[in-house]
Amino acid sequence: MRMKQLLASLVVGALAVLASSAYAADMTGAGATFPYPVYAKWAENYKKATGNGLNYQSVGSGAGIKQIKAKTVDFGASDKPLKAEELTEAGLMQFPAIMGGVVTVVNLDGIAPGAMKLTGPVIAAIYMNKITKWNAPEIAALNPGMKLPAEDITVVHRADGSGTTFLFTDYLSKVSPEFKTMIGADAAVKWVVGVGGKGNEGVAANVQRIKGAIGYVEWAFAKKNKIAHTQLKNKDGVFLQPDDDNFKAAAANADWAKTPGFAVVLTDQPGKASWPITGVSYILMHKSQADAAKGKEVLKFFDWAYKNGDAAAVELDYVPLPSSVTKLVAESWKANLKDAAGKAIW
Repeated sequence: MRMKQLLASLVVGALAVLASSAYAADMTGAGATFPYPVYAKWAENYKKATGNGLNYQSVGSGAGIKQIKAKTVDFGASDKPLKAEELTEAGLMQFPAIMGGVVTVVNLDGIAPGAMKLTGPVIAAIYMNKITKWNAPEIAALNPGMKLPAEDITVVHRADGSGTTFLFTDYLSKVSPEFKTMIGADAAVKWVVGVGGKGNEGVAANVQRIKGAIGYVEWAFAKKNKIAHTQLKNKDGVFLQPDDDNFKAAAANADWAKTPGFAVVLTDQPGKASWPITGVSYILMHKSQADAAKGKEVLKFFDWAYKNGDAAAVELDYVPLPSSVTKLVAESWKANLKDAAGKAIW
């Protein structure tokens, strides 16, 4: 009898372990391509540390929002923060995961990475098809002595709904009233010129393939793919190279505590060291978790990333959230994420 009880308890224990492993293996997310490199690295390190896995689909913010609303993934990810009314309507909460920068990249013979200088108004004019040659006077004036080719500019933009596009167009709309009127700021806009690419990966590939191309991607993609980036002139009139110190400087003014849904936008921030196209990547989860165990697995992953993922983030040129912000996030988990019975899952 005791042997049967022992065997039964062993079976139950094994099933519990398998169930726990199944939750970990089934932990799924989808959305923004902007944070994909750091999420992939976190997932790799998290699995080594805990044995639990994460399957993250880098499909763009628009697709990620659709998937979490449809409840086909455990969490969605977007670089465009959702407004309070949209979160309420969909029964979602959002919290920040990581910060980073968007850069312009070019494919021009003889132009070294970081050598070319551009400004927001000039980039806006290029994307409105008003500046069409690389040796245009507006570009030459910013780069005296640089040998600029007399070739056409091929504009590359995102073809999918994208938080990177939101950050890029939000910035251009702030520095160019004409761009704001003609194209506007959103995750998906009606471009007037150019070639589309899906994800940061698609934009990066198109820029690498097409001579004379210009595009916009997350900084880690530019570095990883060795695409020549440009300097950008910030709000204080300083030309900067992208790096994590400049992304941090742009984030210094963020008032997380007073912003509903942590929905801060960090484009065109003041400060001599502020990178002009800095952004936050957000996680979206349903407030009512039908599968509380799986929801808790997601929170355990991001809690681990907040506490153990900074080195990997910095190595990939992202900016980790300050501990003061991660404490606010943890409090928001306790207040907002419940199981079917209304009990907090964290």
